[in-house]
Amino acid sequence: MKRPAIRITDVAALAGVSAGTASKALNNTGQLSQETRERVRRAAAQLGFTPDVRGRALSSGRTFTVALLTTDSSGRFSIPIMRGVEDVLSAGELATVLCDTRDDPLREQSYLRSLVARGVDGIVVTGRRTEPRPPIDVPLPVVYALAASTDPADASVIVDDATGAAAATTHLASLGRTQIAHITGPADHRSAVERAQAVRSTLACEPLFGEWSEQWGRQATDLVLRTHPGIDAISCGSDQIARGVCDRLRELGRAVPAEIAVTGYDNWPVMALASRPPLTSVDLRLEELGRRAAHLLLDAIAGNPHHGVLELPAQLVPRESTLGA
Repeated sequence: MKRPAIRITDVAALAGVSAGTASKALNNTGQLSQETRERVRRAAAQLGFTPDVRGRALSSGRTFTVALLTTDSSGRFSIPIMRGVEDVLSAGELATVLCDTRDDPLREQSYLRSLVARGVDGIVVTGRRTEPRPPIDVPLPVVYALAASTDPADASVIVDDATGAAAATTHLASLGRTQIAHITGPADHRSAVERAQAVRSTLACEPLFGEWSEQWGRQATDLVLRTHPGIDAISCGSDQIARGVCDRLRELGRAVPAEIAVTGYDNWPVMALASRPPLTSVDLRLEELGRRAAHLLLDAIAGNPHHGVLELPAQLVPRESTLGA
């Protein structure tokens, strides 16, 4: 005998709320407490309730689909941000579509025309650089993540790079390191400049700008040791650079961290955990960035848009490259 379909009224009865409240909780709308939303979601999960997406779309005029528009072809930044976005949106049964523009303005415009035509509910715009970018022109709610919009009326969520870099040098100073060098990426990248400026007051020499690569880390290590042989710590603008630094120091017979402590930035597991030794690094908390962007987008979809730039703190993650085994 076929089992009767589970209805929203069944979920409401189990959760002890009205059908209207249950619907709002599952759609992530209305002024409900988090406890009520969670209780309704638990009831829905217990009963195996599956919302009628087509019916919701027809009755609400929404598609319950959100796009993540990115210039980050490698997924290094966009995939963690997307995980955070989906953490929030999946609770309301919203689907997330990833659109990679490959940093091509024509491709971006093509995607935007398609997304508008498909009637997506909103767009999160992100990428692989932190430079503020021109806003997109669409009749949809939009939130910018990692790189802010140049329009202050838009809602943007970014990482507080300066505080993250300062935390790394404060950590080194707390360990008694007094002769600190800083090796970072290109001088025309906002993230490299902000991180260098944040640590400049504690440096024993001028920051070295170069590439986001292990090779540059190795080359810059030779430059630092040649000009400042008494260096006892090297702060790096990325984990890739820091891994190159550690490799070169090991080749030169310089112990990390006994002789020279090293910090990275990004807390990218591929680099930070595989380094010898594992890197003390600054975590960008990209998933949290995605979650906050998703919440702002849901508010905008509900008719309550936010404006301005929200800066989220980065987090220092200490490991063996500064603390030892």
